[in-house]
Amino acid sequence: MKNYVILISGRGSNMQALLNANLPVRCAAVISNRPDAAGLPWAAARGVPTVIVDHKEYPSREAFDVALGDEIERRGADLVLLAGFMRILTEAFVRRFAGRLVNIHPSLLPAFPGLHTHQSAIAAGVRVHGCTVHYVTPTLDCGPVIVQVAVPVLPDDTAEVLAARVLVQEHLAYPQAARGILEGRCQWVAGHVVWQADETAAAAALRVPADR
Repeated sequence: MKNYVILISGRGSNMQALLNANLPVRCAAVISNRPDAAGLPWAAARGVPTVIVDHKEYPSREAFDVALGDEIERRGADLVLLAGFMRILTEAFVRRFAGRLVNIHPSLLPAFPGLHTHQSAIAAGVRVHGCTVHYVTPTLDCGPVIVQVAVPVLPDDTAEVLAARVLVQEHLAYPQAARGILEGRCQWVAGHVVWQADETAAAAALRVPADR
């Protein structure tokens, strides 16, 4: 692979983790659908090209997704990493980038897809929560799992406290997954994730931190 792009809508803390990880190929661009996304100046200050494709300038979700996809293609992206990109992508867009489109979700999928995952985990009384890096497919939050990391849910947790604990692990899991893909150690094969045998245990197993 030659390069990747990152899509953001806000501050892009996972974007920062990816760029700080010194991945083995260059980031061709950070692209945002929001001109005021706080992550854009952060990326620009580090020499990463930034692009705005404002969804408000397009008459439909489909038209925006075509423009976004064209911009990604212009950058020659081998991999598209969603890092807090707050748009539901059309099926046509997802199929256009099938096998190249990756997202991180703040739960142990298939548990708690969609929004408000931390509050949902607490309300359900689960003892373990976490995050999932996965390939994106047309069905929301249902793509093949690349990496999952688990954290404990403690008795006094609020959604905000739990979210902060999960976010620490997101910043480790996403670069790990991206590096595996970019180095060819993790591959999308016939709709399934395949890690090289010597990486499977380290990259795909759940890890539960011992402390908060």
